[in-house]
Amino acid sequence: MSELTPRKLVLGSTSPYRRELLERLRIPFEVAAPDVDETPQPSETPKQLACRLAMAKARAVAAQFPDRVVIGSDQVADLECLPLGKPGNHARAVAQLQQMRGKTVIFQTAVAVVCFETGFAQMDLAQVKVKFRALSDPEIESYLLAETPYDCAGSAKSEGLGIALLESIDNDDPTALVGLPLIRTCRMLQAAGVKLL
Repeated sequence: MSELTPRKLVLGSTSPYRRELLERLRIPFEVAAPDVDETPQPSETPKQLACRLAMAKARAVAAQFPDRVVIGSDQVADLECLPLGKPGNHARAVAQLQQMRGKTVIFQTAVAVVCFETGFAQMDLAQVKVKFRALSDPEIESYLLAETPYDCAGSAKSEGLGIALLESIDNDDPTALVGLPLIRTCRMLQAAGVKLL
């Protein structure tokens, strides 16, 4: 397509966090829900799970919009090779945070960009090492009641009060922990022919 008719962009995610991050780029985009089974496969590592799901989400939405550039992303909290996904409820969130206290967790955040019409498909992974404080049970309860982060991998909503759970964050893509590594996303969008600036 010419620069006069750029390819439309679709975010293959219903995550409000990813939508807010992508809005920073000031590029019009649509949102579509990917129909993907997120069940881990036997012996799949958290890193492999995040990468597989990011690409599966991008491809699932690209199949609906073959002429558009589609972004898919997934995040899995990696606690000593144990995958921690979205807790879904209070009891599971408590259990996750109790498991993670005093430990380093790697948040594996994968992003894929796909366009079926051009045959473009790239995937990248941002690893964020997060050291959790030795949290008390009352601190965990207080945090969960304030944030209700039941839709966040590992129950860690770092853009809110969740930052108080942490001792340190080590990564090279500052938005990766929130759920969409924008530096990597920008690089792939440019490679796919999306004009950013």
